[in-house]
Amino acid sequence: MTDGIDPAAKRMIRERFLAVDTSNVADVLDQMGLFDQGLAADFRPFPADAGKLAGFAYTIRGQMAPYEGTGDAAKMEACQGVGPDEISVWSGDGAGICYFGELIALGMKERGCVGALVDGGIRDVRWLGEHSFAVYARYRTAVQSIGRWRVTGKQEPVYLAGATSERVVIHPGDFVLCDEDGGIVIPAGHLMSVLEAAEELTRKEVLIRQEIASGMTLKQALDKYGHV
Repeated sequence: MTDGIDPAAKRMIRERFLAVDTSNVADVLDQMGLFDQGLAADFRPFPADAGKLAGFAYTIRGQMAPYEGTGDAAKMEACQGVGPDEISVWSGDGAGICYFGELIALGMKERGCVGALVDGGIRDVRWLGEHSFAVYARYRTAVQSIGRWRVTGKQEPVYLAGATSERVVIHPGDFVLCDEDGGIVIPAGHLMSVLEAAEELTRKEVLIRQEIASGMTLKQALDKYGHV
């Protein structure tokens, strides 16, 4: 949970994470013995140029459950709880249907939400791009969830498809970072230590690139700065 973090601090942490790569964060997590924090390779940005996704997790869970009516009241209620510098993390067993689209994105953006991570389908991809609302999901589909899939819980641990394990658990308040290389989950209890180490690794890589551009060989640079 992030209730104890000052809003200004949350904003600063998010901005700092936006300046590091998922690959460096993944390396740091490995060094800490947290080996299974990567998300499955089929999570990707929608649209393709959505850019980085970074924020504190606000979790929403659902399941396939046929029902009558024109809407899902539980989904609307869950969406009202998200706050600034958070991303909505959607989990469930839906297949072929959309959990998330433009109008929900707009409602969440009004509350300060900065994106979504969806272990399932989305739609309105072009409009999500128009609104600069970063979304990473497993697939896109035109088929809506109404009558097929419904929200069954919020702000509780959820399990998303993993890269090196079947599932990655995401707790409310964990941090999620996604970019061109994939997605990674940083447990809240390790947040600052991971961030600081990733920033240091990023600084070292910048120096190595500068040295190589100036004529140093890769071996010389690694001998000087160490493996990265």
